[in-house]
Parts: sequence; structure tokens; C-alpha cells
Amino acid sequence: MSDAMTPREIESELDRFIIGQAEAKRSVAIALRNRWRRKQVPSPMREEITPKNILMIGPTGVGKTEIARRLAKLAKAPFVKVEATKYTEVGYVGRDVESIIRDLVDTAIKIVRDEHLARVKTRAAEAAEDRLLDILIPHPVPPSGPVSAEQSRPDHASREKMRRKLRSGEMDDRQVEIEVKSQPAAPMMQVFSNQGTEEIDIKDMLGGLFSSQPKRRRMTVRDALAYLEQEEADRLLDMDRIREEAVKRAENDGIVFLDEMDKITHREGKNADVSREGVQRDLLPLVEGTTVNTRHGPVKTDHILFIGSGAFHLARPSDLIPELQGRFPIRVTLDALGEEEFRRILTEPENALTRQYAALLATEGLEVTFTDDGIAEIARLAVRVNERTENIGARRLHTLLEHVLEEASYDAPDRADKRLVVDADYVKTRLSDISDDEDLSRYIL
Repeated sequence: MSDAMTPREIESELDRFIIGQAEAKRSVAIALRNRWRRKQVPSPMREEITPKNILMIGPTGVGKTEIARRLAKLAKAPFVKVEATKYTEVGYVGRDVESIIRDLVDTAIKIVRDEHLARVKTRAAEAAEDRLLDILIPHPVPPSGPVSAEQSRPDHASREKMRRKLRSGEMDDRQVEIEVKSQPAAPMMQVFSNQGTEEIDIKDMLGGLFSSQPKRRRMTVRDALAYLEQEEADRLLDMDRIREEAVKRAENDGIVFLDEMDKITHREGKNADVSREGVQRDLLPLVEGTTVNTRHGPVKTDHILFIGSGAFHLARPSDLIPELQGRFPIRVTLDALGEEEFRRILTEPENALTRQYAALLATEGLEVTFTDDGIAEIARLAVRVNERTENIGARRLHTLLEHVLEEASYDAPDRADKRLVVDADYVKTRLSDISDDEDLSRYIL
């Protein structure tokens, strides 16, 4: 997707996968559009425009993480989700907050590398094909004197005939011996410095000791072609350029989702072993804008979009330190989900759970149909269980559907009747214990 999508188009795309929560969708749509707007502004004003970070407030399972993740996917932006409680104040043993940015850059490297791989895929495939043909077709022995590579190959007609067989898959299962690079596993080392802690691949430091040792290995033509394509693609990539582009992508398009923000406040964390306020103070420079040293170079965090999240049942946003509060100027409250939302979640999104289960069981030849009353019954029970046990939102639908389809999933390969209708009666039968039992805490749901 282009980052030039309008807020209305962004919200429409999010609607394809997420039910409800219009206010949150509207806020993230504006935030994404503002990134495009900033890029249109000339310097030096462009550098002065910083993202308006968002704090999402709502119970678990209502779509906070999914909204952020889908937004990043739309924008093809580097994205990391972290739990604020996993980090410790500087001075304590544990992960330091700067590792968030290092993880974000690693994600950006993967995105950019995949994009560059797509560009060289055709060239890599052709080069791999030629290398494999050189192995499959014996080279003629030259009579005497130096000859070119083309002269040393068999005649063109024979080579093209073999190429057609290769492309048609006719030779896929034939065994061939090729030279592969054996890369020994290098240990990771955690380095402590005044910039915090960072895991470093020792191979990067002592490259000569971990150099590739070529070996001869037999494999099928199919596997050999795949290996050679990857090797040729790696050879065509400019990793310096990829790193440079990835750092820029992380700086200007990166999205960090900070979950469990409520659990690092005084009210939630007063009995914790480490100072939760200290974690907040360590997070503050990242959100305000600082430079983090990574193995791919320094990364500025000024224009990274931070999306905070938390249930804030016991704590309130005002329990965060004032400086951090001020860095999340946009606050949206996500609604708890009811029976109608559950019914829509089961049917409307492109990746709806009912469609996922139907697709899975279709691989066994079993046709699964969910009726309207069957879906309504699952939604009703999901609300009931959430009310009487812990409210985990839409995640409850996963566990209930697993119970509903457990028998069918087990019997699917051997089942004679290849059609299953999941209606209200079927749901009640499968979940009869839950429907009749008032003490739902006895069930792991």
C-alpha cells in the first residue's frame, strides 16, 4: 500500500480486518497521513514536525495491537511490539529500552532486504540456472590452447533443450552434486556499555574465524536450484546500501507499539522489584527524540511513531510521569466488545475465524458451514464466559471455536460424512457443559 492513502482510505482498509473501534482507526489513519504530509513539507520545517504519539486505552482483546500491526502493514513500515514491563531501569540486570530501537532497525533491514531481493530475483534465477546447467551438462575437453567459457560449453541446442527440461520440472528429482558453503553457528554475546546492552553476533567481530568452508553435497535438482538462486541473490545484494536505507526507513517510518503502559505506573507497580518510574524515565528520551547506537549505525528516534497501550483498570494515564504523558497527546478509548461485535468478528473480516477453520478443514475434504444461528450462539456464549470469568475480549472466540470443532478436527481424515453444519443446536451440544454450568471458572477457556 502507498503511504499516500487518504485517512478515509486507511480507515476503510482497517475495516476489512478489524470490527468497530472507529475512534482508534480514525486517529491512526490521521497519524499515517501526517507522515505523508510531513514528507511534502520542505526543509528545514520538515525536521521540526514530529509525530503525534497515540495512547490507546481499553481492555485486552479489543483490537489495540491489531490496529497498530495492520497500520504498519499498510504503510510497509518497520514495526515492533514490546511490553513495557519487559524492560528494567538502567542499573538493573535486564533488557534496556534502547534495544527497542535496535529491534526496529533489524525489522527494517529484513523489509528492505526482501524488497531488494525481489528486484534481483529474475537475474539471480537466470544465473543459478546457468550454474546448474554447467554442472548437469559435461563440458567438452578443448583440443588445445585457451578457449572462452562459451566455447567450452556444449552446443547451444543441447543446452537450451536441457534448460527447457529444467524449467518444466522434469528433472526436479534427479540427484546432483554441488558445492555449498558451510557456515558454522556463531555464538551471541551481550555487550554492556554506556549506551546500554546489545546482543552482538561474534561472527561480526571475528569474521575470519567464522569464514565459510565449501563442501560438496548431493541433493535434488529442485533443492540445488533453490540454493543456487539464494546464493546468487545474496551476491547481487548491496548490504551497505540496504543498511543505509533501512536506517532511514526506521527513522522516518518506524512504528513502536508499547503495550502494558499502565503496568509501569506507581499504582500498578508499587510492589515491583524495580522502579517502574525509572522505566518511564528511560523510555522518555526515546519518545522525545534521541540517537541510539546500533550495529547498523546511529538511529534518530525523533520521527518514530510511538503507540502506547494499556487497560488502565487500576491505574490512569495521569499516573504516568508528566513528561511521558505529554509525549502521548492523542488518547483514544477502545470499547469493550459485546455480542453484536463478536458476531461480526466471526463473519465480516477477510481473515474471520470461521473462514480460517473452514479453510483448514477443507484440506481434509470436509466442508464446514456456519449458520447464522450457530454464529449467534457462539457470540452469546463468548459474552457469557467473559462476564463470569476474566474478560479477554475477542480472544475468547478462539477457545470456544476450538471446543466446538475439536471432534470434527480429530475425525476429519477418517470421517465418512464430508459435510458439517455448525448451527445453534450443534454449538449447544458441543458446549453443553459450559452452557449448563454456572461455575465457569472450572473450565480453561
